Amino acid sequence: MVPTKEEMQEALVRKNGAVLQAKLQRARVAVCGLGGLGSNVAVALARSGVGHLHLLDFDRVELSNLNRQQYKVSQLGQLKPLALRDNLQEIAPYVEVTVDFIKLTEANAAKLLAEDDYLCEAFDRPEEKAWLTNLVLTSLPDKYLVGASGMAGVGNSNAVVTRKITGRYYLCGDGVTAPQKGVSLMAPRVLLCAAHEANMLLELIAGKDDKHA
Repeated sequence: MVPTKEEMQEALVRKNGAVLQAKLQRARVAVCGLGGLGSNVAVALARSGVGHLHLLDFDRVELSNLNRQQYKVSQLGQLKPLALRDNLQEIAPYVEVTVDFIKLTEANAAKLLAEDDYLCEAFDRPEEKAWLTNLVLTSLPDKYLVGASGMAGVGNSNAVVTRKITGRYYLCGDGVTAPQKGVSLMAPRVLLCAAHEANMLLELIAGKDDKHA
């Protein structure tokens, strides 16, 4: 039996407190890229009570995704934004989810992200990370951006950290370990980095003073 919206909200208020839950409920977070980072960030935010998630990706669920991404065998071949939306609504049935099955580019990103207050960069490729970061910093300076770099392999968990880079830009990861031959993206460290991204987004939504160096 699915709980009512009121029952779900009451449970979140009991856990989070009324003030924080009101902030979470109002928050609009865009997750740019729905792979190992983005799918796990979205799940963490939905569980935490964030009210609106904007899911953006142009990929489909593949077998190689299942070692670290929040999809199921039954969803192979499905569009990632739609598959992840279905999974989120099993977890948090009243979260508002906007989906865009589209490739974010320098030409369309500003328009697509216009309604979102908090942006999660969860791309795979360094060049995609770079242009989105540059675009947000130069053209969308009122947005908060939380990105990631360095999470491959089975290295030291404590090397994955969150750093404040500038004003409204934060970077999570170890900054070093990129995927390469013999060093793949595996669930534990990808989950660690995704947790850092999700937690930083929650800190920002909560309006806490940032202590990240």
